[in-house]
Amino acid sequence: MATNPIADFLKNLQNTNKTTRQQSTTSTPQQTKYLTLRDILAPDFIEIDFNDLIVNKTYYRTLIITEYPRTVNNTWLSPLINYGDELTISLFFYPINPDQIIKQLKRKIAELEASLSNQMQEGKVLDPREKVKLQDAQHLIDKVASGAEKFFNLTFYVRIKDNNQKTLDRKTKNIQATLASIGLKGIPATLRSDLAFHSTLPKGTDKIYHTKNMDTTSLAMLFPFISSELTMNEGILYGLNLHNQSLVIFDRFKMPNANEVVFATSGAGKSYYVKLQALRYLTLGVQVLIIDPDGEYKELADAVDGKFITFSHDSQDKLNPFEFFASKNAEGDLLRDKILSLHTFFKLMFGGHLSVAENAILDKALVLTYKEKGITTDPATWNNQPPLLEDLYKILMSLPEKEAKTLANRLAPYVIGSAAGIFNKATSIDTNSHLVAFSIRDLRDELRPIAMYMILDYIWTQIRTSRIRRLLIVDEAWNLMQYEDSGKFLFGIAKRARKYYLGLTTISQDVDEFINSKFGKAVVTNASMHMLLKQSTAAIDLVQKTFNLSSGEKDFLLNARRGEGIFFAGKSHVAIRVISSNAEHRVITSDPNELAKLKNADVTLDDIKEGSQVFNMG
Repeated sequence: MATNPIADFLKNLQNTNKTTRQQSTTSTPQQTKYLTLRDILAPDFIEIDFNDLIVNKTYYRTLIITEYPRTVNNTWLSPLINYGDELTISLFFYPINPDQIIKQLKRKIAELEASLSNQMQEGKVLDPREKVKLQDAQHLIDKVASGAEKFFNLTFYVRIKDNNQKTLDRKTKNIQATLASIGLKGIPATLRSDLAFHSTLPKGTDKIYHTKNMDTTSLAMLFPFISSELTMNEGILYGLNLHNQSLVIFDRFKMPNANEVVFATSGAGKSYYVKLQALRYLTLGVQVLIIDPDGEYKELADAVDGKFITFSHDSQDKLNPFEFFASKNAEGDLLRDKILSLHTFFKLMFGGHLSVAENAILDKALVLTYKEKGITTDPATWNNQPPLLEDLYKILMSLPEKEAKTLANRLAPYVIGSAAGIFNKATSIDTNSHLVAFSIRDLRDELRPIAMYMILDYIWTQIRTSRIRRLLIVDEAWNLMQYEDSGKFLFGIAKRARKYYLGLTTISQDVDEFINSKFGKAVVTNASMHMLLKQSTAAIDLVQKTFNLSSGEKDFLLNARRGEGIFFAGKSHVAIRVISSNAEHRVITSDPNELAKLKNADVTLDDIKEGSQVFNMG
């Protein structure tokens, strides 16, 4: 049976009053005492001190704002609103009759003009402060007379509290310094602490009325109360807001697109940040796919029972670039799409350039190569065993055109030469896992862009066959952006990712290479989220221009500690510190000393779920 808590409370209160009356009657029949709701809620004692009001041993001190800056701009109260301690801010506005303010301004203008005139007659240097005041007054009177501005009286109070008076004194000095930094002066409500306390209660009563004239434009700058909050009702913990120590909780899949770009100098913590994010999204059922140039994600994959696939000459993990997936969910002509993607693959393999004739011969050879395996434009043939690189080599050798022989010679190192065995094998990998990392650490530098593109194309083909929430992490993405065709392909994924429920994360420490590439800026533009960690002096000017950073934000990124940066989500951004739990740290750290200590530590995905800061506050 449902109960009414208010009724229960009143019933208990009635019983308490009855008991109190019975006790009072027994002890002293002449007196009857009733316990009221006010008795229950009221403090034990209140003491009015010189500057403070003391309520149940808690000290309350109110600062009255007595001086204001001459000019203000948007978010000028931000340092106070985002102050790291608990404050109570009260503002009262009182409209003033325009005729009254015009009369006052006329009088003030006359006084200032007379004062300046006397200074001129006496041969003195004109007081610059009075000249500025005169200009302001003349400007204001014109605005008020034309109806463009209205005037209000403003009262402004800031209340602080603490359980220790010495600590409260220290807090007061810090807040007064913060106020001074934005042109405000705050003084304690001496001998009026009780009135000031009442003025800061949510009652809408101003007991002191210490006013300052304020025009409409200046008053508007007080709104909205700009607070550097960046959080959603659900998602994962991205870090700690450095402005006000609040939590940055976010779900990238709730954004217009789930793409993110991460820029940082070496050692700034970009891999740590991305691995931490991958871990936390795993706990929400998101599949994570990673292209790993340096083998940094092995510990993470092992810890969560994921798959770590290594590409090298000697590895058993192989991927056939001619592979494509026939599925009932597939869209369009898969064979045609695959042949077009293979054009980009071979351009990377051949150094990024093919003549018109070579392109035509390559296209012809690719069609023939698939046809030799019985694969045509008929979807019924798409499940046949795909060809290998050596099949294309044989087709090129059999064609009469000289361009075909040239292409075959350029292909030979990957079939019968020093790079044989990497791209010329049937697919032997299984990507059916919640986390799959593709490592290309053991490949030579010139082979890495080719392998990255091949893996990316393989993943993209899989993504198009089923729509589930996925993260695709491309580390050191500048390897792809340095080539126009692969950069275009990555941009195409970024542009179409939302349609397939995919969040693309591109990571780079070579900001210049990435942004100045033909499609790099477009990838940045098509990301709803950006993370900027510590930047080098060589890259900071480009970063500042690209992300429209202030000079203060530029200095912050130059001097940021590891794991600190600026997090952008849509049009909002905050300074952030990446934080992790002990269980998370054990599997994502890249510090060699810590890795040696944690070599034998066992961490499971259950440990991660229990120890990580994953929030669902809806």
